[in-house]
Amino acid sequence: MTPEGRVKSSVRKLLARYQGMYSYWPVPGGFGRATVDVIGCYRGRFFAVEVKAPGKKPTLRQTQTLAEMQAAMGKTFIVDGDDGIEELERWLDKLTEEIGDHSRVSLDTVRRRPIQ
Repeated sequence: MTPEGRVKSSVRKLLARYQGMYSYWPVPGGFGRATVDVIGCYRGRFFAVEVKAPGKKPTLRQTQTLAEMQAAMGKTFIVDGDDGIEELERWLDKLTEEIGDHSRVSLDTVRRRPIQ
């Protein structure tokens, strides 16, 4: 497994621990718009993760994509090892504490917003 592959495996394991987590790992195919490694939503909060091998930095295109997501009020992470994973885990844990159990929230299908 490549160094980046090991970091991706760690991120996958982390995300799998959170009940109600949605995560999508797009497979680049050269068609459509470029994006980052992981797009997700947890407790109603959009997030994105760019995974790199330890010590590596995102490309200009990846940096621009993350900036666009931040401008749309999404939370973004660059994970290239333990520090990045710990930051992502702290953020997810904080959401778990601050936002109640998602199973008690239903979707208002007319207005497309959570209701309690």
